[in-house]
Amino acid sequence: MARDNPLRTIATKGREPILPPREEAPGLIPPRGGVTWRIAGDARLFAASGYALLLQVTHPSVGAGVTQHSNFKQDPWGRLLRTIDYTSSVIYGGPDLAWEVGRRVREMHKQIKGIRPDGERYHALEPGPYAWVHATLAEATIRAHRLFCSPRLDAAEIDTFWEEWRRMGRLIGVRYDDLPETWSGLLAYFDRMVADELEDTEAAQDVVTSLLDPAAPPLPWMRESIWRLLRWPSTKAGSLATLGMLPPVLRDRLGVEWSRMKERRFRALARLSRASRPLMPPQAKSFGPHYLRRRREAIASGGSPG
Repeated sequence: MARDNPLRTIATKGREPILPPREEAPGLIPPRGGVTWRIAGDARLFAASGYALLLQVTHPSVGAGVTQHSNFKQDPWGRLLRTIDYTSSVIYGGPDLAWEVGRRVREMHKQIKGIRPDGERYHALEPGPYAWVHATLAEATIRAHRLFCSPRLDAAEIDTFWEEWRRMGRLIGVRYDDLPETWSGLLAYFDRMVADELEDTEAAQDVVTSLLDPAAPPLPWMRESIWRLLRWPSTKAGSLATLGMLPPVLRDRLGVEWSRMKERRFRALARLSRASRPLMPPQAKSFGPHYLRRRREAIASGGSPG
């Protein structure tokens, strides 16, 4: 493979991802206390959840799979909760849980196949779109950390994060040569995907609609009266963060209106978030491990999120 050439097709079609054996899992999970372990659990990264999802479903194959095989319209929170289950398990759950959850993720994608609106067949395990989803979570994490979190990461920490994230992808069958080797290569690959591959899909419009009119999250204490109080500020902040993080060309492609006033509000939201760290409780600063302690039994038994 030519090193970090983002202008080539990194992953060819038709080669189904293969999982590593269980005994390799300890070397694939992020090290305890390392860069990924430290930053991935910050609750402020939730600001990037809608952004990452939009990056994923604007890929025409991923978007078709979500539209044809998921219940996103009926349960928009489900995909977010499944993603949190996955990332928390792999990063904080230890090698056995990480390997088992990775195996489940791959098995779940086996049956996701069909025909896109342009008439092209797709399969969720095609290396290109499969690796793209893994890459979006890394790019969204770093972009959100720079915007909404503190302290800042230096270039060496970001390079280390990408090395750890790329290894972590092996647990779901993303091979090393499916993605660039370095963070600079990943950014070039990302820019090429945005410019040449991502489209305005039905699933993307569903996500934008859900941002503007979100359903109440599936929490036991979330009564309708409480959601009416929380809905307006959370909707404004969530849509502002998601749409503000999008590359301008992708906003235009999706028909999203963006003004100088919205940009100023987005930047103010980011500054407020960065300044909030001293006020955050420990559970928010290290949300991932706390979440996994609550969800570990259900995840280990294969239970659905919620």
